[in-house]
Amino acid sequence: MEASFGPTFSAVVPGAKTEASGTYKQHRRTPSSSSTLTYSPRDDEDGMLPISTPRRSDSAISVRSLLSESNMSLRSTFSLHEDDDDTEPLVFAEQPSVKLCCQLCCSVFKDPVITTCGHTFCRRCALTSDKCPVDTAKLTVVVNNIAVAEQIGELFIHCKYGCRLLNTTPTSPNGAGGGASPNGAGGGTAASRGEGTPKMGGPGNFEVDPMGCPFTIKLTTRKEHEVSCDYRPVRCPNNPSCPPLLTMNLEGHLKECEHIKCPHSKYGCAFIGNQDTYSTHLDLCKFEGLKEFLQQTDDRFHEMQVTLSQKDQDIAFLRSMLGKLSEKLDQLEKNLELKFDVLDENQSKLSEDLMEFRRDASMLNVTYDPQQIFKCKGTFVGHQGPVWCLCVYSTGDLLFSGSSDKTIKVWDTCTTYKCQKTLEGHDGIVLALCIQGNRLYSGSADCTIIVWDVQTLQKVNTIRAHDNPVCTLVSSHSMLFSGSLKAIKVWDIVGTELKLKKELTGLNHWVRALVASQNHLYSGSYQTIKIWDIRSLDCVHVLQTSGGSVYSIAVTNHHIVCGTYENLIHVWDIESKEQVRTLTGHVGTVYALAVISTPDQTKVFSASYDRSLRVWSMDNMICTQTLLRHQGSVTALAVSRGRLFSGAVDSTVKVPSTVYQLTNPLQSIS
Repeated sequence: MEASFGPTFSAVVPGAKTEASGTYKQHRRTPSSSSTLTYSPRDDEDGMLPISTPRRSDSAISVRSLLSESNMSLRSTFSLHEDDDDTEPLVFAEQPSVKLCCQLCCSVFKDPVITTCGHTFCRRCALTSDKCPVDTAKLTVVVNNIAVAEQIGELFIHCKYGCRLLNTTPTSPNGAGGGASPNGAGGGTAASRGEGTPKMGGPGNFEVDPMGCPFTIKLTTRKEHEVSCDYRPVRCPNNPSCPPLLTMNLEGHLKECEHIKCPHSKYGCAFIGNQDTYSTHLDLCKFEGLKEFLQQTDDRFHEMQVTLSQKDQDIAFLRSMLGKLSEKLDQLEKNLELKFDVLDENQSKLSEDLMEFRRDASMLNVTYDPQQIFKCKGTFVGHQGPVWCLCVYSTGDLLFSGSSDKTIKVWDTCTTYKCQKTLEGHDGIVLALCIQGNRLYSGSADCTIIVWDVQTLQKVNTIRAHDNPVCTLVSSHSMLFSGSLKAIKVWDIVGTELKLKKELTGLNHWVRALVASQNHLYSGSYQTIKIWDIRSLDCVHVLQTSGGSVYSIAVTNHHIVCGTYENLIHVWDIESKEQVRTLTGHVGTVYALAVISTPDQTKVFSASYDRSLRVWSMDNMICTQTLLRHQGSVTALAVSRGRLFSGAVDSTVKVPSTVYQLTNPLQSIS
């Protein structure tokens, strides 16, 4: 709402303006004109009261002026439901028809809409009311009532610069001091009493200001008129400290203003004066003689800005082209993934046929076929994000899974095959899980390690472990090892407490893989595997690899195996530390490795970004089977009693159907 200035700035009254369209006209002020309908905002805090200049700060005037002009929008032509429209004074020249008033708020419709019951209400009223006051039907907005909105837009209202705040408490018998008579707009009318006519006369209402703008205009054209209204308050362009002005007084003020600045003030001239001293100053101003040079400098600067803008446009164009190329590349990648899916499906089919053939051969030769354990029995479903880690508590046949949904789920793998509980406590992705005794340790992207009691499945401690995400955990010799960026921390396990014992450094990148076997700790980082003596915590050997960062490590009786970012699986002899083979076949990062051993043979399982699991015989280093269990990248493996569990980006955990029998090779598989 713009400020209204009253008698102080009303000395000049322009004549009537003529418009061919007749959208606004001069309105004759009579005592009865003060009793015209007024619209008052329901939220007094959103509106700003129009009061005389001596009672209003200059800053408030300028802010409201700018705010009113900036709030004009196309929808305000026929709609008054916006919050910024509620702050404007709305005084109708003639009382609107009751048919144009909402039965819920008793005011002229603001953004009229038709509801499911067939009646018309203000949009805000329809959305905030439960039932129709006519037939008590539930209110649901169907469509805008354009016809009613157009009728309201044709109503004549007083210019907001010709309105003032209505004072409902008269200070004299004739209503002096801005008040209104009991029968005027002050609230004594039937409308104010709520007798089926629009509301008026409440706190925050407005009335016609006889000293303000004399024009009435159509509601649809109010902005057009008010932008050029002679009674619109403006600021002196020379100095904001000058008193507030009306548009019609601005020209006269500028002739007498004492705050005219030198045209070279932007270059540093400090002159400020009136019109007379301004002319004298220009003859003496040291910048006047450099005017041409300064102008040329400005022109050159402008040219540089234009050139810079053109360069920005060129950069935007190149970025757009780069985006299109990126989209094409994504499409090609998707097509390639589809082809890989078909290839994997065919390979899986061949593997199944081969497995069937081997099963038949085993029946004929009375030999043991370990591959039938690799069938999937079912799926654990419940996580809301990718599964990144798995851990088995063999004593209670429990499987723990950590996910991007920041939770750890506890699954029964023996009887019910259901989720026993969901453990919540981390603020980031759960990246690592480890069991030591009756304690479960979980590491997360929130840089913490949480200690859980496996018996009660309750959190018992939280440790701020690293400055970066905890990527991996492993326990051995009453110690817990945690891997993060360029660091491995060694913790002494004392009850539910973790006490930092030592930090292993000298690592070149993220430590994503840790394995403890016998008296050694194996850690994987960028193209490096370091072997540490668990008792002395000294590095005793370094294995150099290829294929990028090491994502997974497994240790068998005879070999050290690691999976890398670039699809490779490297194998070293555990005694000589010599690399003996590089296993290929995956077409994505090898996220996890697991080992299942029998008296006769050792199998290594690999899980990859390419959605597959591969089974490798460590006797001849050959892939004997490819498993397609998941619809997304396989990220985690866990072994329990010969069973292989796998977790993936598709948010599921796959459950195997059968178990290795480790006693008699000829014994049937359960």
